[in-house]
Amino acid sequence: MALLPTENTFPIIFLLLTIFSLSKAELHAHYYDQTCPQLEKIVSETVLNASIHDPKVPARILRMFFHDCFIKGCDASILLDSTATNQAEKDGPPNISVQSFYVIDDAKAKLELACPGTVSCADILAITARDVVAMSGGPYWSVLKGRKDGRVSKASDTINLPAPTLNVDQLIQSFAKRGLGVKDMVTLSGGHTLGFSHCSSFEARVHNFSSLHDIDPRMNTNFALDLKNKCPKPNNNRNAGQFLDSTASVFDNDYYKQLLAGKGVFSSDQSLVGDYRTRRIVEAFARDQSLFFKEFAASMLKLGNLRGSNNGEVRLNCRFVN
Repeated sequence: MALLPTENTFPIIFLLLTIFSLSKAELHAHYYDQTCPQLEKIVSETVLNASIHDPKVPARILRMFFHDCFIKGCDASILLDSTATNQAEKDGPPNISVQSFYVIDDAKAKLELACPGTVSCADILAITARDVVAMSGGPYWSVLKGRKDGRVSKASDTINLPAPTLNVDQLIQSFAKRGLGVKDMVTLSGGHTLGFSHCSSFEARVHNFSSLHDIDPRMNTNFALDLKNKCPKPNNNRNAGQFLDSTASVFDNDYYKQLLAGKGVFSSDQSLVGDYRTRRIVEAFARDQSLFFKEFAASMLKLGNLRGSNNGEVRLNCRFVN
């Protein structure tokens, strides 16, 4: 026989609702202040040391964070290794070139010694993404924490990552599905100020682009010829490619200046100049780096707030579920 609530049961019901509400609470900057006060220092030192030894680390970590959050939220699912029965996200085609997972592994190992079983891999990744931007000359923001690590990672889900060939309509739609607006899309695209692309991601723009044009007519001619020389056909150099802006190791607004000059490497990047909805934002960021920095920090907070599974955990090893 079911029990009807009595006067004395309402406090219990209220308590249960409060506990459930707290479990769904928003992320906040001081989540680990009591349980792991050394967190930020340990992560920052790890990232700085790795970046000193490998200048490619900042761009790789920032890309890793984007690719993680765009698939079912920021839950560190990109860090999970494939198993005999499952191909994980990191082995999906768009993520084959994502590297430097060892940086997260190193930070996690140190944190497990300092505060065992406390800090999620998803929070570590969010902090490292902020740190690589700041140490490269970009903005600093307080990372909101409290994420849990997902237990599911499927390579097939990487088909949902925005490709470098998308047009503006497709980009807007992709970001909108994640609650991110047009300004967020243009702002986060500015993360390409750090980074390098292999020829495979843009060579179609400089070889037989269409029946009328050998190269993409939106491109600066001299820039296109330079890319064509770097990426000949056939191309036997798998490492050949192009930096995504002219100051690729510095986080700045040069990316937007390059777009206005017709020197966007990806078709998706260059498309931002050709649409009235996005061009005005590109122009504003090209004029005012401080504005770009302010908006980038705000959009990174929104991106980092994309939640993963409600049934997550704190992994003891970022490569494997507990």
